[in-house]
Amino acid sequence: MMRKNLLREVWASGRPVLNGWLGVGSSHSAEVMSHIGFDSLTVDLQHGAIDYSMALPMITAINTTQVVPLARPVSLDPPQIMKLLDAGAFGIICPMIDTPADARRLVEACRYPPIGQRSFGPTRSAMSQGPGYTTDDANREIVVIGQVETPTSLSNLDAILATDGLDGVYVGPSDLTLSMGLGADGDSSDPKFIEALRYVVERCRATGRHVGMHCANGPQARRMVEMGFDFVTVGSDTGLMGEAGRNRLALVRESTAPVNKGTGY
Repeated sequence: MMRKNLLREVWASGRPVLNGWLGVGSSHSAEVMSHIGFDSLTVDLQHGAIDYSMALPMITAINTTQVVPLARPVSLDPPQIMKLLDAGAFGIICPMIDTPADARRLVEACRYPPIGQRSFGPTRSAMSQGPGYTTDDANREIVVIGQVETPTSLSNLDAILATDGLDGVYVGPSDLTLSMGLGADGDSSDPKFIEALRYVVERCRATGRHVGMHCANGPQARRMVEMGFDFVTVGSDTGLMGEAGRNRLALVRESTAPVNKGTGY
């Protein structure tokens, strides 16, 4: 039998999925992130410094642990999506899903017939996801998530969520605030943005879909969980590295600041 997608078990337990984000094209970095404690890690080909030749060993490194590897393609590009799934990704977070037609095209790229049109050629996934790999198992275990990032996607949200085979949506907050005329502020406190987030959560709950959010920091991730999001990106490799480095340097610099002993005058 195909290896279980542990994200579904996390959701079944009532706990939100805590996701990490990978933008550095390095299997070593991915391996380090795999041992921090995230439920899943998303390899970002859209905005990360990553291409397919880098994504493959990163997914392989994640597969050595219990962490679930996900991938974000550059765009709604079925050939690239299929290759990422064949490489061993257990799910896809696809950017800019604005219409039900976009959502259907995404599902078709991720699901084998009769649900979708995914071509059969599990290059790595048949090994990394278990010797009993079948198309039925893959259709059941693979997670398919579309990104909600524009007012158009909000206006079409119910139709998007009605797409068979779609597991949920993921808010891209900076693109959403930018397209709402609020600037690229993923942690905005603007009432219009907060209202939009609450609307997405409410519609996902009403339709039994999962709802995710790309969070700028830990406090925001906690607030989003309290709001009802059941999938939150807590941090990225670049963000965590920068934050840890700045904090440690500040601590050491504070303790080693020169003491002004005066001139005696």
